[in-house]
Amino acid sequence: MVSVSSRLPTPTRPAATPTGLLARIGLQSLAAVVAGFVAMGVTAGLGLWAAGAGDLPGGFAAVLAAVVVMAAGGTIELSGDAGALAGTQAELTAMPLTVTLVGALVTGYLFLRPLRHHAVTGARELLLRAATTVVLWLVALAGLSALARHDFRISIGGGEQTGSIEDLFGELLDAVNPTVGFRTDVGPTLFYGLLWILGVLVVALLVSRRTPLPSRLVRYQEPVRPAAYAMLLLLLAYVAVGLVIGVVVAATKGHPAETFAVLLLGLPNVTWLALGVGIGGSWEGRVDGPFGLPMPQVLDAVLRQGGGDGDSTDLSTIDLNSLAAQDGRAWWLLPIAAVLVLAVAFVAAVRSPARVRLWQHSLHLGVAFALTMLVAAPLTLVEARLGLSVLGIGELDSLGGEVVLRPHVWKTAGFALLWGLVLGFLGGLLAARVHRRGEVDEPKPKPKPDV
Repeated sequence: MVSVSSRLPTPTRPAATPTGLLARIGLQSLAAVVAGFVAMGVTAGLGLWAAGAGDLPGGFAAVLAAVVVMAAGGTIELSGDAGALAGTQAELTAMPLTVTLVGALVTGYLFLRPLRHHAVTGARELLLRAATTVVLWLVALAGLSALARHDFRISIGGGEQTGSIEDLFGELLDAVNPTVGFRTDVGPTLFYGLLWILGVLVVALLVSRRTPLPSRLVRYQEPVRPAAYAMLLLLLAYVAVGLVIGVVVAATKGHPAETFAVLLLGLPNVTWLALGVGIGGSWEGRVDGPFGLPMPQVLDAVLRQGGGDGDSTDLSTIDLNSLAAQDGRAWWLLPIAAVLVLAVAFVAAVRSPARVRLWQHSLHLGVAFALTMLVAAPLTLVEARLGLSVLGIGELDSLGGEVVLRPHVWKTAGFALLWGLVLGFLGGLLAARVHRRGEVDEPKPKPKPDV
């Protein structure tokens, strides 16, 4: 006898309605955006606290917002006011790349997380998720930009030079207490913020192995994803090595607060420069005045040398030769680069299907490395200047200062291409003995039966 219940159809889970799907995507995108900004805020806050910014008179929150905005690609404008007969000039272009990296990793991971359980990702759903994340990110960036504004009063009292200025010009100059403030340039901030979040989402899709792509993009998966993952691994490896060195320096050389401030705010600024210099690339720049680069000291020393004719206004070249002239240990950047690039080339070859040939490994890694340095090198750009002039005829040396550090982007990318081609080929050779995806072991011949 057949029971009635067995004849009933098995209940199925109702398909998600368009409204329900949109709500779920919206909540997941919101979580990714909020978590990304919170992670950036915590990292920047700890770095600023270590740098002593907690003692700022009522401006810590504004400075924290400004650092996060800059980390997300935003533009901060500096302005000064020193009265009618004096003037201040200030400008700042830099990215706190530790904050940037933390925000990119958290946001990218949470963006991909809901997609990893899908067998196939539809193009419409992927675009909807990306568009929702981008819109929410720009809204949050615009709100944070409104908070990134403050004015600081600079006191120049207490020094011999300052006293003479006060005695000579007095209250007529209204320059004894100049002010310097910062504001967010909203238009460029939203534009570069858009490029930033789009770049994060694209890179996240490129490096993920478990996230399915739309059917039209599957054919690009094999040549792109292993090399892209290898480049991310290379950048993170340099950050990890720099972090270990920084902790050791903080524990043994003194000034731990300043060291941790650099680690929490600008560690990739230093380590990715070390990567570029290690493969033969170069930067140029100078340091003039009381301001400078807090770490490493060898870089600050080279930048203060100026050009070859001894003029401090000329730009110094940062490469292996100039760094080794100050500290012979700089030559270690070359073998470190060789070992780490070869290691990630091996990883890329292992993650690639077995049918990929050696010359393809070489080409994939060479192009990927060149593109990586085309992106990473410009991010290390630093341009900062602060000056106070009286009657437009001079600057106070005690307040004026300049820090410039610019990469030679195409030279560095060219060396990256060569290194990727050579070590990509070697990495493929090393991976030839490793059983990889796509290989099928030949069946062993069965023994012939005895007659």
